[in-house]
Amino acid sequence: MHVSLAQASTILKSGEVVAIPTETVYGLAADASNDSALQKIFATKQRPADHPLIVHIGNINQVYSWVTDFPETAVKLAQTFWPGPLTLVLPAQDHVSRVLRGNEATVALRVPNHPTTLALLELSGLSVAAPSANLFTQLSPTTAEHVEMGLGTHVPVLDGGACAVGIESTIVSVASNGNWQLLRPGMISEAEIALVAGRPPMNVDKTNRNNLDTLTPKVPGQHLLHYSPCTSVYLFNNRADLVHACEAIQLANQTCAALLIGDGDKPSCKIMRLINQPQEVAEALYRTLHELDALQVNQLLVELPPDTPIWAAVRDRLTRAGGSATESLRSQVISK
Repeated sequence: MHVSLAQASTILKSGEVVAIPTETVYGLAADASNDSALQKIFATKQRPADHPLIVHIGNINQVYSWVTDFPETAVKLAQTFWPGPLTLVLPAQDHVSRVLRGNEATVALRVPNHPTTLALLELSGLSVAAPSANLFTQLSPTTAEHVEMGLGTHVPVLDGGACAVGIESTIVSVASNGNWQLLRPGMISEAEIALVAGRPPMNVDKTNRNNLDTLTPKVPGQHLLHYSPCTSVYLFNNRADLVHACEAIQLANQTCAALLIGDGDKPSCKIMRLINQPQEVAEALYRTLHELDALQVNQLLVELPPDTPIWAAVRDRLTRAGGSATESLRSQVISK
């Protein structure tokens, strides 16, 4: 159900949810200060209650209403990358809803770079929580049509066209002393963050579970299976293995389709090919996976980009889309 800007504002102020566009993906928005409205996000998405939500604010000055400390490192990052696909995780004020922050001591904030949503924030006078407008772990939507396919046509959608960035924001946690961690890769890279911050990321011992839990806030998008089509996804680091898997699947009288990155050999199944550039792949990634999912084949075969920093965000999304299925396919198919 498509709604106007004025209708979307009214819906939000009445404590209901509405899907909204951002430059990253469409979000399922609700008043960030209304616990009842926030709980409708979790119910609609079937999202676990311990997964924090990102608050979308209208400008950098609104940060002070949410946090106890806005350290210089975070200020530099906000001034450089906002409005844009960067989320900052900062110490939360006591009044910030525990529903919103998943009982964490921090709150996640960003200023979206989308004129329609910025206009909605100004018109409504609200800050909104807005995780991706899809069922939990499923493919993120980058068009209004994707929202309706995933959540149903009864969910109100403010149509702002296709998302320009195409994958979720980079998430960076900043401590009061200015130390920072990259918690989710995005199209703003770790190297860009370090350059603006003027210091490298904090060194956290990820082999020490207690240390990791203490120093690293929980944030969205960290579930092992995430951003996933309904069709099983299998991932390949090289084209030859993908082509071989396609042949084996067809010999087993099953169907498949493939997502390829760049030129080269192609398998004997339906393919969709993306240009070998990180920004172009990110912008088209979820749209292409939605199109492949709609084919209703038995398997989706996906070529991974190189394991290099410029491809980190795309590899993260694809790795989570595949979940644990990739090793299963290697053992069942490629070995044959």
